[in-house]
Amino acid sequence: MSADQSRRLETALRVVRQGDHAGALEIARRVVAEAASAPDGHQSLAMILSEAGDATQAEAAFRQALQLAPAHPLILVNYAAFLRKFNRPAEALGVLRRAVDVQPGFAKAWIDLGLTALGLGQSGQALDALERAVRLQPESVLAWHALGNARRRTDDLEGADAAFSRAVELNPGYAAAWVNLGAVRRLSGQPGSAVACFEKAMQAGYSGPDLADALAGALLDDGQPSAALERARTVTRNHPEFVGGHATLANILWEHGPALEPGCDPMEEFRATVRARPNDLALGLAFARMLLSARMADEALQQVRRLRTQSDHVAFATLEAEVLQSQGRTEQAGALYARLQDTALGRDPGFLNTHARHLLIAGRYEAAAERADEATRIDPDNQTGWAYLATAWRMLDDPREFWLCDYDTLASLEAIDPPARFADQDGFLKALAAILEPMHLARREPVQQSLRGGSQTPGRLFGRGDPVLQATQVALRDAIDRWLAKLPSDDSHPFLRRKARTVRFGGSWSVRLWSSGSHANHVHQEGWMSSAFYVSLPPSVRSPPPGNPAAGYLQLGQPPVELGLDLPPRRVIRPEPGKLALFPSYLWHGTVPFEDTIPRLSIAFDMTPLDRHP
Repeated sequence: MSADQSRRLETALRVVRQGDHAGALEIARRVVAEAASAPDGHQSLAMILSEAGDATQAEAAFRQALQLAPAHPLILVNYAAFLRKFNRPAEALGVLRRAVDVQPGFAKAWIDLGLTALGLGQSGQALDALERAVRLQPESVLAWHALGNARRRTDDLEGADAAFSRAVELNPGYAAAWVNLGAVRRLSGQPGSAVACFEKAMQAGYSGPDLADALAGALLDDGQPSAALERARTVTRNHPEFVGGHATLANILWEHGPALEPGCDPMEEFRATVRARPNDLALGLAFARMLLSARMADEALQQVRRLRTQSDHVAFATLEAEVLQSQGRTEQAGALYARLQDTALGRDPGFLNTHARHLLIAGRYEAAAERADEATRIDPDNQTGWAYLATAWRMLDDPREFWLCDYDTLASLEAIDPPARFADQDGFLKALAAILEPMHLARREPVQQSLRGGSQTPGRLFGRGDPVLQATQVALRDAIDRWLAKLPSDDSHPFLRRKARTVRFGGSWSVRLWSSGSHANHVHQEGWMSSAFYVSLPPSVRSPPPGNPAAGYLQLGQPPVELGLDLPPRRVIRPEPGKLALFPSYLWHGTVPFEDTIPRLSIAFDMTPLDRHP
């Protein structure tokens, strides 16, 4: 290809970027006609055709270019970009592997390979590719940002933080990297830093309700409920179509309204927006779900039936079945579940679990076991599915309940050594309580949690940088590692097959139960192992009264009362200050109510297995 022809192709590419597809195509086709054996000409034509939306002709041009130059790395990369654009990512991945095989030092190919693998859910391959990319091109903001996303996908929050931090160091105006860094900081228990990152993103020009909503959440995590409420109201006022903003506002008002706006109805602003936007089905669905979580089933049923008059979407029918079941209308709920089971939902673990729940209530234990078993076959780590399967087995007197739950071996109360900086356990627990108590600003429990009659700290507890909390996390991990080392191994067991040397902490929070407070029996879907660390206990829990000998105790293996099974717990654990209860996340667990003027203070956290020590 001559210099003149190359210049004309550059002109064509510039023209197409300006929106003149016809003019660009005319130039490119003339050049290709003049230099039919030049692969760059066919590649440029393919890119212009792709921009014009002509996928068939664009692919033909790319194939012609690759026939002329089958190992040209840039043509391979551009062809892969075309395949991704037209929703063919798996093919693009194969093309990009060819590109890096041909030219292992081509950083852009590694970046595109990593991004494509990440989009396909192949996190390990994405990490390998993007680690190579940043070694080849350490000043690439795009590579560091992509690596941060890959590390976050694998729950490596520390590594994600480092990658996103490097991206904003290289380009302080990179708004998307500030957003992602803020999200990682929030997940890591650093809400103040998350607020600062989100504000940086806004200064860099990032706008939209999702960022403003995230900022409201970070402000709440940071102990600023008034500022969070103001921000949430701004989001819903400016973006009434943004569903997440209404949920955030309702949640803030539910927990903090009694202090910030006494007498307010936390659902009223959400309700008013739904009335003003009756055709917004996503908004109406979110409101109906919120009502159900708030145990306002009658209004939830009204909402979901209104939605069903507008659409026959299975999400509305599924929610109606849940609402009917919550009202005790088992026969009507069963008819809906039976119809839905024959749809594509019949292979969805979430639906299978709610169906199993209904079948347990209906007394159809074998059918419940079938649904729950199917959920765990599709998703072997589905904690809710295992919980319902254990319950069905219990009702069927199936000994596999004890194989699965093994209440004596798989649950334990472990002593925690006080951190070295404290002279004794009592001094440690008092210092820890002094950190936790001021964090309990909410006046009631979160609407979608098992807590009843108490408060829960927002956001992640661990990671906040407080030295007492940091020392607590280390002491807890030491005890957990010792207990894990004592557990048996069993590759066939859903809990023991995942046993590792240590754990990665997931969600972490503190709970402050007031008099008559309790935890309804529940499981933790996002965990593998769950916990309760007892910081301080009221007298009625330390020495229960004769009329309530298990007041404030932890109970394991008792299904939720809503199932109507009237089963006792399989094991009851007496809490002790400074001790840590550990158990599989799929074990039903809750607490017995107590009466006292002094609250019951604890820390809870979920864990997933981690072979290497962080």
